[in-house]
Amino acid sequence: MELFSIWMKNRGMTKATQNAYTNDTIHFLRSVHPKELAALGKMDVMRYLSEARERGAGDEARNRKLSSIRAFFNALIEMEAAKTNPAAFMAKSRQEKNRIPVYLEESELERMLHHIQGKHQIRNMAILLLMAYAGLRVGEIHRMNVHDLHPDGTIHILGKGRKWRAVPLPKPLHDVLRRTLEVRIEARTGKDQPFFVSQFGRRLSVRMIQTVAEQTFAELKQDIPALSAKQLSSHKLRHSFATMQIRSGTDIRTLQELLGHTSIETTQIYTHIDNKQLQKAMGQMAEKMPSDLLQLHN
Repeated sequence: MELFSIWMKNRGMTKATQNAYTNDTIHFLRSVHPKELAALGKMDVMRYLSEARERGAGDEARNRKLSSIRAFFNALIEMEAAKTNPAAFMAKSRQEKNRIPVYLEESELERMLHHIQGKHQIRNMAILLLMAYAGLRVGEIHRMNVHDLHPDGTIHILGKGRKWRAVPLPKPLHDVLRRTLEVRIEARTGKDQPFFVSQFGRRLSVRMIQTVAEQTFAELKQDIPALSAKQLSSHKLRHSFATMQIRSGTDIRTLQELLGHTSIETTQIYTHIDNKQLQKAMGQMAEKMPSDLLQLHN
């Protein structure tokens, strides 16, 4: 595990990825203990993933576990601590495609913002606005530093795979971020100056950012009972951003850049949200159908 940790750091993986891969690998190794690493085969990995499914893990979670195990053995091979990778040629689970994501309507987003109150109102407002109106991930907000906000109205974001992207911000959102810096507590850290700081002067954690969203959603559901059945989370605000972009006519390639998706297939799920074109296409079929269809049936 120490070799794996060094390997992941040298590869520049984010802390979130390192933690996820570490936890998955430890669970796998516990499941095969006391078997020697050199004796592990494809069946051991398949058994572990099968047991994970029985415990309720979905396809996405199982695929991540497989990626973790595969990376672990790749690291050992590269560090000359293993010769084979039992997970190397295992196929990932087929996931549902084109599943319509959960999102909030524009009117619901507006009402959500009215529920952001308290001592950290400006900070929390900025966090939720970045998710809903700039499409940022929780981890990206967590990693933001003061110097990432530029006077020209853009913000530079370190996304998945340690890839940077520049996102032009709407002026009202840029103004809120500038205001956030004015009331920001001075960080008690070293060289980095985190954009969002806790009351103790530390970089705001991923979990705290999620809590800000969860608490706001809880109040929103009381305000709008129809939302009580919706599974809302901070990531759903990113879905809301993508939905608004598609409805505004943003092309899929541009949306891919804004969201920081590596593959356009990931972005394409949002093309199924707005069905106006589908309604128009099927409405044209009505003109081609016999007007006396009911009489034909009789």
